[in-house]
Amino acid sequence: MFKHNVGTVDRILRALVGLVLISLAFIGPQTLWGWIGVVPLLTAVAGYCPAYGPFGLNTCRTGRTGA
Repeated sequence: MFKHNVGTVDRILRALVGLVLISLAFIGPQTLWGWIGVVPLLTAVAGYCPAYGPFGLNTCRTGRTGA
């Protein structure tokens, strides 16, 4: 289906950034901009970042294909 291009460390960092940004929508300045954290959170869960494709980036060691 698709090839994973987000490695483990990258996934962890994306998940943390996503959660922090989403938390801003609740406890920080409480603006809708905090919901932009959904994007890095989803890419962390999927293990795939569509923005990496055009630049040929891949932080995943194995390059395994997704299910």
